[in-house]
Amino acid sequence: MPALKPTDHSAEVIWLGVVTTMDRQALLSETRDALDLRFDGIDGSVHGGWTRESCTRVKSQYPKGTEIRNERQLSIISEEELAQIAAKMGLDSIDPARLGANIVLRGIADFSHVPPSSRLQAPSGATVTVDMQNRPCQFPAKSIETVAPGLGKGFKPAAEGRRGVTAWVAREGLVKLGDQMRLHIPDQRAWRPEA
Repeated sequence: MPALKPTDHSAEVIWLGVVTTMDRQALLSETRDALDLRFDGIDGSVHGGWTRESCTRVKSQYPKGTEIRNERQLSIISEEELAQIAAKMGLDSIDPARLGANIVLRGIADFSHVPPSSRLQAPSGATVTVDMQNRPCQFPAKSIETVAPGLGKGFKPAAEGRRGVTAWVAREGLVKLGDQMRLHIPDQRAWRPEA
C-alpha cells in the first residue's frame, strides 16, 4: 500500500497570483492565469528559493534569521474559507491578492486542516506538498485596511483556522486556472502521544 493515498477529493483552481515585491504595508499578489512551479518555487516570487530565513513561526526551533529549508514557497487558500473570513469581518468579499495568496481552490471542505505532508496534484503532474496550516498574520490585515478602513484589524481573529496552508513544490509543472488539483493524504493514523 502506498504511503500517500489518493482521495476522492479534488478542487478547482479559481485564482492564481504571485507576490513579487514585499511592501509591509500593502501585501499584494499579482494575478496570473498560470503558475510555472519549479523546485525553488515560483519564478519572481518573494517567497521562492530553496531556503529562507527563519521567522517567528519557528522561533522555538531556530534563532530568527537562521537559514532553513523553504517549506513556505506557496500560500494556498480555499474560496470557501476566504468567504467565511470575509463574512466574519463584515465584508462582502476579500481579494485573495490582499492575503499574498498563490492559489485559491474551490471544493475541499475544511481545507486549512488537511494533514501536513498531503499532496495536491495538477493535471500536468505539478505537485505541491502541504507543510502546515498558515497562521493569520499582520500583513494581510494591513493590506485589507488600505481598501476597507477600520476593518483590517478584524482579519487575524476572523482568519484563525481558515487561513489556508503553506506548501512547497514536490514536482515541477504548470498549474492553470480551471485545473482540478487532486488531494493525496498520508496513509497513517493520527498521532496519539498518550498511547
